[in-house]
Amino acid sequence: MSTVITAKMVGELRGGTGAGLMDCKKALVEAEGDMEQAVMILRKKGMASAAKKSGRATTEGLISHYIHFGGKVGVMAEVNCETDFVAKTEDFENLVKDICMHIAAANPQFVRREEVSPDVLAKEREIAASQVQGKPAHIIEKVVDGKLEKVYQTLCLLEQPYVKNPDQSVSDLLTAMISKIGENIVVRRFTRYQLGE
Repeated sequence: MSTVITAKMVGELRGGTGAGLMDCKKALVEAEGDMEQAVMILRKKGMASAAKKSGRATTEGLISHYIHFGGKVGVMAEVNCETDFVAKTEDFENLVKDICMHIAAANPQFVRREEVSPDVLAKEREIAASQVQGKPAHIIEKVVDGKLEKVYQTLCLLEQPYVKNPDQSVSDLLTAMISKIGENIVVRRFTRYQLGE
């Protein structure tokens, strides 16, 4: 006996993932009504479709800003997409604003892990290693690697938990939008100002 997929279930899945209605319905059918399984199916499909698009040139987009209430923190960010048509859509504009707001709240230092300077990594490695002295070398290495992953999640915008939904990273947010609009999206750069810094 097959599980009945209701419009409410489809709406709930769409609200949680931002995926299209038909994609949500197909995922729920495939998952036999299991919401968590359907989310995983959509994420895998979204990642696969985003991965295909990730090599495409992004020469259009927006530069947007966010000033936190009271004018104590301000952010300016450039987010690129493939066409000016997409850059002018409400979905894309809202995404860029949300990214600016996230940067204001979470204070990342870099966009992606490849940008973290060797000096910062060396310092973090040294701190992590000093916390586990006296352990065998292979244990120290595993602990240091684990702590570096946490450092990336703290310092790198794309790896941070998204402030509006900590269950997904900023990278997951971009992947969902890429799969929704069908174009590659890249956070190019940002600047964050804090009063007195």
